[in-house]
Amino acid sequence: MRRKHAANRRGFILAGLIVVMTGVILFLMQRPPICACGTVELWHGALDSGNSQHIADWYSLSHIIHGFLFYGGTWMVLRRRPIGIRLAVAVAIESAWEILENSPIIIDRYRTATIALGYSGDSILNSVSDIGMMALGFLFASRAPVWLTVVVGVGFELLALAVIRDNLTLNILMLTWPIDAVRDWQAAL
Repeated sequence: MRRKHAANRRGFILAGLIVVMTGVILFLMQRPPICACGTVELWHGALDSGNSQHIADWYSLSHIIHGFLFYGGTWMVLRRRPIGIRLAVAVAIESAWEILENSPIIIDRYRTATIALGYSGDSILNSVSDIGMMALGFLFASRAPVWLTVVVGVGFELLALAVIRDNLTLNILMLTWPIDAVRDWQAAL
């Protein structure tokens, strides 16, 4: 039992170190620390240049769902490992995505394939917050019944679809296989 607690603690510490390292890498990539507007908002609900620049926005729901999915994936592959180690794996995957998402190739892909025409990448604050949202989703899924996690995930997808005409499913679709009709529908908002 003591070894399990130590492994859990090491996993949580490793997850924190990965987040710090990700922030440093994003800084070295010359990502802005906060919104260029000079303010920090807890919630930014508008779909404008402040999107992906503050602590939370509509896309935060997608990152929570990442946590649900990463919990399920690590449960299937690393079931015998302590939750802290599995969280560190999930944080590493999410951090890798945040670094890739803020690379010129993905920023340009968002601009050409999705409705995010003016997208310039995330602030470091938003990227770190996205990792935190994923961790919240992961920890929720680790405690909640599977049915509840699925219901919440589907609910988040439907809510984002209704409010901003975008969600994790459409984001993946439009990045990998852009469909003009979907882009036109999304732009009609």
